[in-house]
Amino acid sequence: MTNYAWGFMIVISILVGIFTGNTDGISQGLMTGAEKAGKLLITLFGVMVFWSGIMKVAQKSGVTNFLAKILSPFLKKLFPDVDRDSEAFQSICMNISANLMGVGNAATPFGLKAMREMQKKNLRKDTATDSMVIFVVMNTASLQLIPATIGYLRQSYGSKSAFDIIPVVILCSAIALTVALVLGKTFNRLGKGKR
Repeated sequence: MTNYAWGFMIVISILVGIFTGNTDGISQGLMTGAEKAGKLLITLFGVMVFWSGIMKVAQKSGVTNFLAKILSPFLKKLFPDVDRDSEAFQSICMNISANLMGVGNAATPFGLKAMREMQKKNLRKDTATDSMVIFVVMNTASLQLIPATIGYLRQSYGSKSAFDIIPVVILCSAIALTVALVLGKTFNRLGKGKR
C-alpha cells in the first residue's frame, strides 16, 4: 500500500512539473534527491551498525537479563502470556531498550525475533495474540529517552545543539505510547467480547 502512495505522489509531482513548465526542476530534483538519499543511507547505516553492535554486546554481557528484571513488573502486565524467562521476553526487553535510546533500527531485529518466538506459542497461527498486538503497538509508538538517530541526523545537517529536542521527544513519545497502549488494550478487550 505504501508503495502505491509513494508512486502516486511521484507521478503527480512529475505531472505538475511538466504542466507548469518546470522540467528543469524535475531533473534537478531527481539528481540531487538521489544523491542526498545515498548520503543519508550511508550515514544511517553507520549509526545502525554501531548501535546494533552495542545492543549485541549488551546481550552477550548479561545486560539483557538485568534489563529484563528491571522491566519485568511493568512488562508482565502488558504481556501476561509471555514467560519472563523466554527468548521472546528477552527480545521484547532488548527491543524496548533500543527504542528508549532512540535507535529504532537496532530495535528491529529484536522485535522480529520477539514476534517469531511469540508466534511459536500462538495456537491460532492465522491470528495475532493480544501480546503480539500490544508489542507491535508499543514498538510503533515507542518511548524515546535519548533520540540518538534524530540527534545524529540533526548534527550532520549542521545543528549547533542537536539534542535540545530531548524534552519534547520524551513528552511526545510518552503521550503517543500512552494513547496507543490504552487503545490497544481497549480493542483487545472488545475483540475478546466478540469471540
